[in-house]
Amino acid sequence: MKKLINAKLAGNILLAAFGLLIIFHILVLLRVIPAEVVWGGQIQGVPSNLLTLETIALAVTLFFILIVAAKLGYVRAGRFAGGVNIGVWLVFVYLLLNTLGNLASGVTFEKLLFAPITIILALCAFRLAIER
Repeated sequence: MKKLINAKLAGNILLAAFGLLIIFHILVLLRVIPAEVVWGGQIQGVPSNLLTLETIALAVTLFFILIVAAKLGYVRAGRFAGGVNIGVWLVFVYLLLNTLGNLASGVTFEKLLFAPITIILALCAFRLAIER
């Protein structure tokens, strides 16, 4: 895996994708993108659920950006360096589980678009995680 892609590129891909994901979730909150294409289509007609889940998604994504940026050295980790390494592994596991959720979704959009993206991002997170 180390010979296929270097850690910095993998991390930068993750940062770019997470940045786009933040924009995506904001557009869902603003109802520019219909809520039916996220969360397996389960948020139908309940705006408070949408606000809660999308706020959590934004917070998790921002946390992931912080972890990846710290691993790449863009943000000083200081005494949290060990936590950053664990965090990158958690990002990897989260993306794997997210891929399974996308594949199990009843929304075709999630299956066909998001599942392949999340597996690629999981591989990038794995590459970053195995870097010392």
